[in-house]
Amino acid sequence: MSSTPENPRVVVIGAGIVGCSLADELTARGWTDITVLEQGPLPAPGGSTSHAPGLVFQTNASKTLTALARYTVEKFTSLDVDGVSCFHQVGGLELATTPERLAELHRRAGYAASWGVRGEIVSPARCKELWPMIDESLVLGGLHTPDDGLARALLASRAQMARASARGARFLDRHTVTGIEREDGRVTGVVTDRGTFPADQVVSAAGFWGPVIGRMAGVDVPLQPLAHQYARTGPLPELSGATAEASKPILRFQDRDLYFREHTDRIGIGSYAHRPLPVDPFAVLPYDEARARSMDMPSSYPFTEEDWAPSWADCRQLMPALRDAEIEAGFNGVFSFTPDGMPVLGESRLLRGFWLAEAVWVTHSAGVAKAVAEWMVDGRPSIDLHECDLTRFEEAQRSPSYVLERGAQQFVEVYDVIHPLQPVERPRPLRVSPFHARQQQLGAYFLEGGGWERPHWYEANAPLVDALGPLPARDAWSARHWSPVAAAEAKATREGVALYDMTPLRRLEVTGPGSLDFLDRMTSNNLRKKPGAVTYSLLLDASGGIRSDLTVARLAPDRFQVGANSPADLDWLLRHAPADVHVRDITSGTCCVGVWGPLARDLVQPLTPDDFSHEAFGYFRAKETYIGHVPVTAMRLSYVGELGWELYTTADLGLRLWDTLWEAGRELGVIAAGRSALNSLRLEKGYRAWGVDMTDEHDPFEAGVGFAVRMDRDDFVGKAALAGKGEATRRLTPLLLDDPAAVVLGKEPVYVDGLPAGYVTSASYGYTLGRCVAYAWLPAGLPTGTGVHIEYVGEKVPATVADEPLFDPKMTRIRR
Repeated sequence: MSSTPENPRVVVIGAGIVGCSLADELTARGWTDITVLEQGPLPAPGGSTSHAPGLVFQTNASKTLTALARYTVEKFTSLDVDGVSCFHQVGGLELATTPERLAELHRRAGYAASWGVRGEIVSPARCKELWPMIDESLVLGGLHTPDDGLARALLASRAQMARASARGARFLDRHTVTGIEREDGRVTGVVTDRGTFPADQVVSAAGFWGPVIGRMAGVDVPLQPLAHQYARTGPLPELSGATAEASKPILRFQDRDLYFREHTDRIGIGSYAHRPLPVDPFAVLPYDEARARSMDMPSSYPFTEEDWAPSWADCRQLMPALRDAEIEAGFNGVFSFTPDGMPVLGESRLLRGFWLAEAVWVTHSAGVAKAVAEWMVDGRPSIDLHECDLTRFEEAQRSPSYVLERGAQQFVEVYDVIHPLQPVERPRPLRVSPFHARQQQLGAYFLEGGGWERPHWYEANAPLVDALGPLPARDAWSARHWSPVAAAEAKATREGVALYDMTPLRRLEVTGPGSLDFLDRMTSNNLRKKPGAVTYSLLLDASGGIRSDLTVARLAPDRFQVGANSPADLDWLLRHAPADVHVRDITSGTCCVGVWGPLARDLVQPLTPDDFSHEAFGYFRAKETYIGHVPVTAMRLSYVGELGWELYTTADLGLRLWDTLWEAGRELGVIAAGRSALNSLRLEKGYRAWGVDMTDEHDPFEAGVGFAVRMDRDDFVGKAALAGKGEATRRLTPLLLDDPAAVVLGKEPVYVDGLPAGYVTSASYGYTLGRCVAYAWLPAGLPTGTGVHIEYVGEKVPATVADEPLFDPKMTRIRR
């Protein structure tokens, strides 16, 4: 069959559950020239799929992972082999044996309601009914999810192999990949020990061998394999006479890092309680050599008894029936972890046509395959995948030592209760701004993002709390990584002037004779303005989804500074940049101080030779000038809704800039303020945060940023799709909690007329307003004043739909 754009030659490396699912999804979309290469024997080639216990719990704090798991359940339920279903829907049960875990299960029930998964918190007695072998006296409650269950991964692989083969795909086992051929930056073929296979597109779905394939292609795959203990008991009297593979829900005992499933009259037990056991993917034995060394398969390492003993004691405590049982068999199974625990998906820009579908567990396998197939065939997946995008990691997060350390920590934290603000503990500090030493002197409380140390508040401002009056008490969860100092910093910003470290925000430089035409085509707003103009604009995809939001400053006819969000923005622009346009990331070599508050002009004007009056330096304008001895690019922007400027300079002059502003601001009462106050202030103004409030699943009009789209100008990416969109059925909606003492944190379900209708994106207490502000995706057309309820840790909290912006609707504070 000859290759055509409508039916390119595709080689998939790996015939585990991901590779088989992908072949099925691609052929279902009309791409039938598919070759799947596997180094081991089919249908059980010896990777993670071959030993996976198959537990599928759909609910996750990540909306994306939940969507991927939901599709996996839906698809596998529809598949069977010889009358045996590929999914055994026995349900799931998660146990709480501590108050902290019970609260976490309530939060997880909230995620389930937010993302459309059936689930409910049940009593200890109901847990006992569902799993009679547990000691009910240890249990405080459980989360029952009736649509979860057991994926029969090898059967699902076989079923999808058969369907894909019927459409023209071929599956070749015993073919070990030895190289990736390329020409002019594109993949052209895959070399194996049994010949070369020409290819227009290659997908690495090699599982924990992903880094090996990636090295052949010259593509970094930030993935660390680790071994995980799984044991199976001998026959149990309590299960004697059982004929079904399983009849009880799959069970999680997260307080002891354990899970359980039935194997007819036996129980299988998995443990994450042991020390991390990293595996070198380059040292994993081939299938035949592993078998020769008495290993079941390459992914199955010898069971380490010394690691198992504490978990076995915990098992026997939870299930007294196990006290007389013995472990019949066990192994340490290898599977993949990334620095953030998410899959690695997408096409490499460095080698076009080379795709990754790596670090994918059985739970998400069919969902990932569908999304990648859509991406390859249609140009974009139907769900937001920014959390999984292969470009998401910073360069500082791609070193082998970082991937190993963070991958091991992800293993440790699989069942931990993770706060949404919880920072990584190691390696830190990794990236610091030039102001870091001064921030430490001010008692900064640092959290972490993208490797950056980010001050969330400063203990030096603690004396300002006394002037606030009483603040609402917080529960232990919402008080974590929070301080009343944030309220003081917000007040000081509204009433005086504050310095904010904005260095971690991404900065790109776009230059060259074609730069204006390029950016004008790639973004949604009008950039054809004179130098000195700053424009808020959007990066859209061809379907009109919001890939990112940007601030674009035209500093010279052919030079722009772009404020962006993630490494994916740089990658997207580089993919599309013509030869006469140069795009580079200047973040690490520069820094930024936000100077905001009604006294901001009083602070900066005496330090600069330029006129910073409103008439001479208007809102959304930029100037290259000096602050004291420091050359800066000053932009009149505000993410907090107050008068002020973002001041940019090179990293070597950053400390001098900070000290100059600090010394000059002493008589004005200047403070340093952190991101906790910033988040509160920006939500009071209704400023969106990309990746949280809006993603490429949303269009600008429903997200409330339609003002950044100029449909009356020349063509731009996404324009045609937006022109064809009908009336929005959902809106990003501002809510004010009715109770001044109530707070929510984000991702909670929102109920309208007693039914789940949407979910909170981001939330923070609005200290100026005296209420918690929450933004939520809700049905369009809810009038202002509509009462709703937000479920927070099992409690229904009343809230009201509000008009936006909630603070300073006439923008008088910014434009003065």
